[in-house]
Amino acid sequence: MAQRHQREMRLACLPRHPAVAYLYLVRWLRPVGNQLTNDLMAAQTTTQNIEPASGSDQDGPIWGLHFVPNQPAGSITSQAAVEFLTAANSAPQNEFIWLHFSLSNVASEPWLRRYLTLPDTFYESLHSDVDSTHLEQDADSLVARIHDVLFDFTFDVPVATTTLCVKPRVLVSAHLRPWRSIDQLRAEVQGGQVFRSPIEILARLLRDQANVLVDIVRKSKRRVGPMEEQLLAKRVSVSRSELGSLRRMLVRLQRLLAPEPAAFFRLLSRPPDWIAQDELQNLQQAAEKFSTAVNDTAALVERVKQLQEELAAFVNEQTNRTLFVLTLVTVLALPINLVASLFGMNVGGIPLAQHRYGFFLVVVPLLVLTAILAYWGLGRRRN
Repeated sequence: MAQRHQREMRLACLPRHPAVAYLYLVRWLRPVGNQLTNDLMAAQTTTQNIEPASGSDQDGPIWGLHFVPNQPAGSITSQAAVEFLTAANSAPQNEFIWLHFSLSNVASEPWLRRYLTLPDTFYESLHSDVDSTHLEQDADSLVARIHDVLFDFTFDVPVATTTLCVKPRVLVSAHLRPWRSIDQLRAEVQGGQVFRSPIEILARLLRDQANVLVDIVRKSKRRVGPMEEQLLAKRVSVSRSELGSLRRMLVRLQRLLAPEPAAFFRLLSRPPDWIAQDELQNLQQAAEKFSTAVNDTAALVERVKQLQEELAAFVNEQTNRTLFVLTLVTVLALPINLVASLFGMNVGGIPLAQHRYGFFLVVVPLLVLTAILAYWGLGRRRN
């Protein structure tokens, strides 16, 4: 209140001449502007000091994990990762690191090319437009492209894609948008989950993707079940467009999430030399889970296809019945309309025009003829 009173007193004491008043205002407001500038610079300096500590390295991975046998993994900086990669041959056995990068950072790929020797297949996969899951071997490395989706029964399902390169002592992953399964796996590792090798992490991510596909099939089955019951009850309350959209979405997700079986089993039959037998069994379990999920998806797609065919046949049957009723009514009304047209002509010589019972002599035969036609038509409809 006291400061406000002082400002009002200063405004009241301003000189009346415009030029003098302007100079006075500039002199009065200059300390206020300097104070605001100093506060803004201090805030920017504080932000610059805080952001590197809480974020990732400017030209390195978003985060890194260092795995030691039979111990929880610990975080590792980009500098420590470079030192580990440089001294990889002299590092203790069974230790490895996991580095995760964001492709939205343009410095990520140059950092990878500078400090890591990765196959060209990995870099091609980073920029590939092919959206299917694949796992292939390139020399002594494994290159995988896996996906995660947020399923909400829409065709434009948001998809998060991650490309991985697996080597004996390092696992590299890169994504364009955050990947839910990797974030969950990282949280589990920070919570004490122990992984013995990069292959074990890869198998876990593949099983998570298979679980996503299984969950999608389970949700879709719960939605298809009521539709099937309604069709069996001869109630056309099922939308053909909804069934078609569901079928197209399932086919797209099957192509997106299911890896190529031939390449998967070819890798299992001829694995790299550095993959142990128990690690190979983990990949075999992931492949079997994928195979089961793919078979369930294919069966559900075929089930939806049969529902579409049943719905189309039911709608065609109802349409044919409606057309038959309309045709029958038209045929029954044809004699009456024809006689009415003939007797309605305004000319001379119309028969029975002067007869006392002429109307009945015309209507009764028409009614009898109409009844005969109706009996014939309804009998054919029952047959």
